[in-house]
Amino acid sequence: MAKPLTLQAEFPTTEGLTPDAYSLAVISPAYASPTGELNSILQYFYHYFNFDKCGYKEIAHTLESIAIAEMLHLEVLGKAIIELGAQPVYCQNPPTAFNFYSAKYVTYSRNLVHMIEDDIIAEKKAVALYTRMLARLKNEQLKDIISRILQDEKLHLEKLEEILQGLKR
Repeated sequence: MAKPLTLQAEFPTTEGLTPDAYSLAVISPAYASPTGELNSILQYFYHYFNFDKCGYKEIAHTLESIAIAEMLHLEVLGKAIIELGAQPVYCQNPPTAFNFYSAKYVTYSRNLVHMIEDDIIAEKKAVALYTRMLARLKNEQLKDIISRILQDEKLHLEKLEEILQGLKR
């Protein structure tokens, strides 16, 4: 299995966070919404399988590495959600047990260029989402966590843009 495409810096700990409904509401959309980490994981693996099948092993490996990085983000967010006082239910706004995540949000393009374009759009949305979160959060520990995830998302966006340029040549 590939290594995650992340910065070398460790993720800040969630230990010491306490129940906080406001912070929970701010970070929850990054967890299992149509633009959240769970969706990213599934989309990157779908694209990985297609690139691998078509013989683009290096690109496939990169997509797998990004998917694994998104798994780390999901883990950190899930731990934060628990510390903030909710169960990490795969829905848009834990602790509410409705509006569950659906894999219908994955982009199922069949064209390899379109797949990477869809991934770039998703990463741009992630960067915007995490940037908005940072502006809204008051908890410095959560800000550190979100800032760390944001750095990875920017790295993913940069790598995907490189891949797209190569595919278009």
